[in-house]
Amino acid sequence: MFRPVLRQTLLAAGILLSSHGAFAENRVALVIGQSNYHSVVALPNPANDAGAMSRLLGDAGFDVTSAADLSQNEMREKVSDFAAKVAAKGPDTVALVFYAGHGLQIDGENFLVPVDVDPKREADIPLQAIRLNDVLNTLTSVPSKTRILLLDACRNNPFPAINGTTGRGLAIVDAKTGAPGTFMSFSTSPGAEAEDGSGADSPYTTALLSAAKEPGLSIEETFKRVRVSVNKVTEGRQTPWDSSSLTDDFRFFSGPSAPAPKPVAVKRSVDQWRRELQGKPVEAANELIVADGTEEAYEAFVGLFAQPPFGPQAREWLDRHRRMVAWNNAVIINTAAAYRAFLVQYPDSDLTVTARKLEDRLRYRPNIAGSLALAVGGAPNGSGASAPASPGGAPLPTNASLAAPTCPCGGTPALPLRKVDLPPRKHADPEPPKRAGVRPPPRGPRGEPDDDVVVYRRSPPPDYYEPSPVPSIGIGIGMGLGRIGGGGGDYRGGGMVGRRGGY
Repeated sequence: MFRPVLRQTLLAAGILLSSHGAFAENRVALVIGQSNYHSVVALPNPANDAGAMSRLLGDAGFDVTSAADLSQNEMREKVSDFAAKVAAKGPDTVALVFYAGHGLQIDGENFLVPVDVDPKREADIPLQAIRLNDVLNTLTSVPSKTRILLLDACRNNPFPAINGTTGRGLAIVDAKTGAPGTFMSFSTSPGAEAEDGSGADSPYTTALLSAAKEPGLSIEETFKRVRVSVNKVTEGRQTPWDSSSLTDDFRFFSGPSAPAPKPVAVKRSVDQWRRELQGKPVEAANELIVADGTEEAYEAFVGLFAQPPFGPQAREWLDRHRRMVAWNNAVIINTAAAYRAFLVQYPDSDLTVTARKLEDRLRYRPNIAGSLALAVGGAPNGSGASAPASPGGAPLPTNASLAAPTCPCGGTPALPLRKVDLPPRKHADPEPPKRAGVRPPPRGPRGEPDDDVVVYRRSPPPDYYEPSPVPSIGIGIGMGLGRIGGGGGDYRGGGMVGRRGGY
């Protein structure tokens, strides 16, 4: 009788261990729900979303820290304490942050909104809110195996004072430009707004709670199902978006029947997607492209299925995605010419006001790349002429002006040296005068002391050349690199977006 009981106990323990991946690695999570905002109407669902996610992650083996309705200082402290917790667990740690609440993009940079903000102008948000890049930088500052950020933060902008001058939703953050091992998921696509939902949880969190519970499902497959589910529930109005630089496999729950990891899929072209979608029912084709989430898939779909309801929705997604990619590129370049080019391509969008403001702000900023090229090798375009300029006066970006400086030994002709006509040389006395006090002062013809003082200087070397009057190489490099370094600190986005400074 003892042996069957022992056998059943061991079997149950084995199932429990195999269904919780947490025993194979350290898992820690920070869950934040922001509902009770002081200056705007409260959000009912973030508190519910945070509670449900805390329970799910606890079941998945995470050591969960839950927090709600945080002020700016409290949110900073929680993130800092969480990073210290990750560091204490060691490099073999999965660190997950779930945030539900308001989020905004200001000047192409994403911010998480504490409950105590009360902005009167756009400039108040960077002072009162939390930069998403600061959260990313804090997490990547400590060794960890995997970092996962889940953001149900793309709701509408609730602040009337700045609602008309900021872009909709959140900007692109590309995890591939940051530290490897990062996965980011947003409740809707860049530039769009997410719905809070009419149930106990938002559509995004509801779909995530369902998909993540399936044993053996990889994180990539989990969020494919989240995209499809949210798209269906909202009738195409909302489609989640994610970006990944993961190098290790992750599953919320593993199981005895967990499938083997699939080979990395090769990105398909528009023509390949067109052949894949041809002849399929429109509902099935729409589900395929939503699960894939690439521009190529959507472009093939809108070429085949133009009729409502799926055709116009796919076209809107594609146009918005391309606009947000162009906006992300302009923010990364961060020059007046880059914002002006964006305005030429998209003259009337929710980002027009911001683009014009940033263009004016940067219109008279020095062309650092061109100045550096001029200091090292002449004109930026290598032809002796100045870099082309736009009507506003800002140099247009060119491949030459952005290329690394070259030296004469690398093939670029050296600047000619100009010979300088020097005055006739004076021959020094064969015996230079010795130190004062050794010889008596010279006297004139009648024996009076001579008042003339003769100063002897070393003659210039023969065939003396003076370089052409161009800026000093040493000074040019010092000034150029200093300005470039300073500008890099203002990087916003992506990107882990990324944006200037990135993470």
